[in-house]
Amino acid sequence: MPVNLYECMLMLDTTKVSGDLQAAVQQIHHTLEKYKVEILASRPWDERRLTYPIRKQKKALFYLTYFRCDSQALKNIDHDFALNENVLRHMVLRIEPKLEETMLAIARDPHALALQGASEESADEFEMIGGRH
Repeated sequence: MPVNLYECMLMLDTTKVSGDLQAAVQQIHHTLEKYKVEILASRPWDERRLTYPIRKQKKALFYLTYFRCDSQALKNIDHDFALNENVLRHMVLRIEPKLEETMLAIARDPHALALQGASEESADEFEMIGGRH
């Protein structure tokens, strides 16, 4: 199977991860590494108030990660994130090969305006579609 670059946006429960974000990140990385994933970039993106409560939570920490893996691993990764109590929603997108370098450069820069400037509508749309790929 082909190995592709993927972007994963996770909405994390702020009440569970605020005390120890590092432990939550390690848990996310462990899930990905379990399926032989190469993590290329990983960082908190933004903390936002949600349009509507998800599992009784009104805020979420959006966490962004880019990884390279075999497409067959996505089903297992999706399953594990669905079972993770820290993850309210998640979405995995395949990155087109011609955009890989640009997306990774932006993702690795913690001060990247391109990511920070995303509209509220994009976050609302992510919530509405259920955060699944």
